[in-house]
Amino acid sequence: MKLTLKIWRQKNAAAEGKIVEYPIDGIEPDMSFLEMLDILNDELIVKGEDTVAFDHDCREGICGMCSLYINGEAHGPDRLVTTCQLHMRKFKDGDTIFIEPFRAKAFPVIKDLVVDRGAFDRIQQSGGFISVNTSGNTIDANTIPIPKHDADRAFDAATCIGCGACVASCKNSSAMLFVSAKVSQFALLPQGKIEAADRVMNMVNQMDAEGFGNCTNTGACEVECPKGISLENIARMNREYLSASLKG
Repeated sequence: MKLTLKIWRQKNAAAEGKIVEYPIDGIEPDMSFLEMLDILNDELIVKGEDTVAFDHDCREGICGMCSLYINGEAHGPDRLVTTCQLHMRKFKDGDTIFIEPFRAKAFPVIKDLVVDRGAFDRIQQSGGFISVNTSGNTIDANTIPIPKHDADRAFDAATCIGCGACVASCKNSSAMLFVSAKVSQFALLPQGKIEAADRVMNMVNQMDAEGFGNCTNTGACEVECPKGISLENIARMNREYLSASLKG
């Protein structure tokens, strides 16, 4: 395939960015989107030009690093996949593809397509943990019986990889889906009850301090989430927050 790439280039956070056009040829439909960018960067190296900076790590849809905004969609036109799982067969020969970083006040651009998602780390550090000893003191899983329905919902919430697609897709740059997933994965389990009130209060307060917007129930976050995290988690977090607030 022969494609035209229009890529956001920005030297650093303080620099003014712009869209730069790159023609590319010889792209196979079975290539992943990141492989296509690797080929582009190889060509830029040969030309002596600055390569396009983009985040990636596992390339297996697990780590959430490969966060790109492709043709106006977080992770591109496919559903329930990360950018590294997006294949070029989703595009046609002759297509023009716009590639940008995730846009949010709380996700400042570091360079080109790389953004600083440290805000997510700080939110998790504020309360996304349990005090139950899980190291060096192994306990049989059946010691604390948990209804399968609750365990399944907790696991579904825990599949959140923190990529930030929910923030990038939201018109308000809200992090509610991410935070609610991290709250829910513990709120549904007995091990998470000990610091439940502190957890939800601290994480929501940190989310607000980081500058994320409010949720207005548009639902774009759930649609674009590569792991299909449900909006039900936001409702659960709101209930947890109300309960914690009433307890004082």
